[in-house]
Amino acid sequence: MIGKSFAHVVLALTLFAAAGSLAEAREVTHAMGVTEVPDAPKRVIILTNEGTEALLHLGVVPVGAAQSWDGNPWYDHLKAQLAETTALGTESAINLELIAALEPDLILGTKVRQEKIYDQLSAIAPTVFTETIGGEWQDNYQFYADTLGLSDKGKADLAAFADKTNQLRDALGDQVNDQISLIRFSPGRTRIYYRNTFAGVILDQIGFKRPPAQDKMEFADQVTKERIPEMAGDRIYYFSADDDNAEARVNLSEWIEDPLWLSLDAVKAGKAFRVSELFWNTGGGIYCAEIMLDQLAENYGVKL
Repeated sequence: MIGKSFAHVVLALTLFAAAGSLAEAREVTHAMGVTEVPDAPKRVIILTNEGTEALLHLGVVPVGAAQSWDGNPWYDHLKAQLAETTALGTESAINLELIAALEPDLILGTKVRQEKIYDQLSAIAPTVFTETIGGEWQDNYQFYADTLGLSDKGKADLAAFADKTNQLRDALGDQVNDQISLIRFSPGRTRIYYRNTFAGVILDQIGFKRPPAQDKMEFADQVTKERIPEMAGDRIYYFSADDDNAEARVNLSEWIEDPLWLSLDAVKAGKAFRVSELFWNTGGGIYCAEIMLDQLAENYGVKL
């Protein structure tokens, strides 16, 4: 329930906005409709991990942001830039009172996580949402750039990322024809990741192939051990909780010690590699994407 203090702050902000000039504003079409946003927002809130990376990469430090999934409250590669940013809870549990107290002039979020609180957010400040997160991270990056009035920088940044994927493709030579298998091991929910995932989209962009069983423009499928043969590929990249907590460690051991896993050709050839869940999955933003490319290059022994 929203407290009285939150309601008072919202009322004050609403009156302030009504009294202010909206001359320097424009309409933005987004997942929840059309919203008038300031041309040059000064106090921006971002409610997704990928969006936090996007804003920082665009040169915009948010006054408040959803905390990193496994950070305290920020991932190590972002914490210096976010030293003055207020953590607002996780993407799925946003603290509305904290947002109101920060007096933002623009709130950025995503329908897939925050649809239920959109009206409450909109009562605080102009709020615009992407449709979803994950494989769409590059479209979202440009959307954030457009919304912030930084369209040209957004296009340039994404072009630079595309150039880096092209450099990796060229460096790989014929190895780019490898079929790459992508697996997430998690207690109670092990998944094969398909093409419409953060890492899957990047693998596609580089030019890698996917095994026939994984060549689907879908997100992922939860599997049991009987489906380990579907994890086969020329190389297997898998991730589990980066903090290696006891439950995750036991679960991972149960899978990678299973006879079906040990029988996979890539495993027998020493081409099954554990990679960072942060950089290949949960971070979901442009810094993570750049680091993923670096890790792939290192794994293949090529230089960018």
